[in-house]
Amino acid sequence: MRRLIAQFALAVFLAGCSQPGPEDAVGTSAPAAVDASIYADAVANSARPAADRARDPGRKPAAVLEFFAIRPGMTVLDLFSGGGYYTEILAYVVGNNGRVIAHSNSAYLDFAGDEFEARYAEDRLGNVDILMAENNELRLEAESLDAILFVLSYHDIYYAAPQRGWPKIDGPALLAELGKGLKPGGIVGIVDHYAQAGSPRETGETLHRIDPAIVIAEMQAAGFELDASSDVLRNEGDDHSKQVFDPDVRGQTDRFLLRFKKPD
Repeated sequence: MRRLIAQFALAVFLAGCSQPGPEDAVGTSAPAAVDASIYADAVANSARPAADRARDPGRKPAAVLEFFAIRPGMTVLDLFSGGGYYTEILAYVVGNNGRVIAHSNSAYLDFAGDEFEARYAEDRLGNVDILMAENNELRLEAESLDAILFVLSYHDIYYAAPQRGWPKIDGPALLAELGKGLKPGGIVGIVDHYAQAGSPRETGETLHRIDPAIVIAEMQAAGFELDASSDVLRNEGDDHSKQVFDPDVRGQTDRFLLRFKKPD
């Protein structure tokens, strides 16, 4: 039976461009090879909702999870998992011997709407635990995680809307908590929307975009090593000056993938 790990009271739960970026980085280590069919098989799982399948062409989840080296038997934290699109695919990849921890909070649950409850109804993802923790209240068991996915939400470190249930995040404290929870050699996989090169951190709030150079610098300052980058979600047609929810670019933004490693 799935466990609800409650770290706060949550009543609602019960009711490619020319911009320089991480593509210039060179992978420093190659994860042990596995049969790549595990990712395609997870995406093709017939139990996945039709709405998720409609998102697949733009998200390329099989390629993303292969790049992040997610493996059967792993324990993976899906940070700010929202409605659980990636949580479900992760559950199929890690399998019965693995575990996925789906983190969310009140703001993300409001955004996800009914998708969250439908995702986990009747214990349909039995190897998933739900971790509820508001901003700045996340607490992880030390060295308990093989990987952490941080998908389209790193920029939210720079977003603040307390009136909407989103107090400003203490970024260094959050990254320190991730480092504590990750096993030595564990992976943090980050996907986010490109901001224009040299953009300030404030674009995380105004455009919901972030310059990958900022992410790299902050992750390295927190003790993580940049292990590799990928261009698999690049889109040269994206206008980096537009907010990601602008109808002209929504769902089609230029995105970077970065894989970080906690030193052994």
